[in-house]
Amino acid sequence: MLLPDDLKNALESETSGTPPKELAKTVLELSDRYRNDNLSGGRGFIKTQQDAKAYAAFRMPATYAAAYSVLKQVREILTEWQPNTLLDAGAGPGTVMWAAAEVYKGLKSYTLLEREKSMIQLGKRLAGYSDLKPIHEAKWLEIDLVDTDISELDISKHDLVMASYVLGEINEKQRNDFVKKLWELATGMLIIIEPGTPAGFARIREARELIIAEGGIIAAPCPHSTNCPITSGDWCHFSQRISRSKLHRQVKKGELSYEDEKFSYIAVSRLEGKQVFGRVIRHPQVRKGFIEFEVCNRNGIEKKIVTRKNKEQYRLAKNLSWGDIMQYL
Repeated sequence: MLLPDDLKNALESETSGTPPKELAKTVLELSDRYRNDNLSGGRGFIKTQQDAKAYAAFRMPATYAAAYSVLKQVREILTEWQPNTLLDAGAGPGTVMWAAAEVYKGLKSYTLLEREKSMIQLGKRLAGYSDLKPIHEAKWLEIDLVDTDISELDISKHDLVMASYVLGEINEKQRNDFVKKLWELATGMLIIIEPGTPAGFARIREARELIIAEGGIIAAPCPHSTNCPITSGDWCHFSQRISRSKLHRQVKKGELSYEDEKFSYIAVSRLEGKQVFGRVIRHPQVRKGFIEFEVCNRNGIEKKIVTRKNKEQYRLAKNLSWGDIMQYL
């Protein structure tokens, strides 16, 4: 997949005054700063406009890819649902807003919560490159989600609430209350995205159990709202490939023309979506005369084999990838 042209142009325009080598150097400094300051929840991680620009050039494409992929999966389950309003908690430079606007063309209003003033400033400038009026008019609120009890904030409910790569920065004792409040603010759907690591999945799993207890219905990726069948030592995650622009390659010092962003997520709805057989949770294994899938469904995690003898199922199976819905068997 590619970044939309207006976002790609926005990133390139906003970083054009700084040599890519300088941005790459700043990215390394940010990485060191984040590791050293991790116990403080990432406070002060982004201090200057150069920090914000370097971060956006480095991370925005991958974050966009994850958010876009998740939203497309949600739309596949709730085909008729169209949110009008989005609340993004921990918005950074507004990446999720751009992805949501691409998937849900009818979005009319955005509210973005972000701690770093330099990120908000950059996010507003990037929004100016969009052709969409709701993105231009997005409401940005400078809020530290680590220190602030969002239950005490005067924030209205929204159709769609999202929090991407945020839970890891919030103290474990506060995390459950934070997730509950996000769920309370969602009239239709809450989506949480975390890194596709064992730790990221552990946070997703914890949030999943919490929101189910609050009455939530799992929309994706799980094809059920029963206990997660993933056993200890394994983790549920997915991947989205995104093409790298010249700027992206220079900032990341990478030679490949693409990047694979791995992520874990949970999408919880107040509405019932369409019923599916299961979801493919590993790369399909193509063998001579058959394709083998590892599928999560109501029975747990199962191996499913589609043979060439079943022509119609085999034809459909050839198009299935890791993360896709499996509708049959």
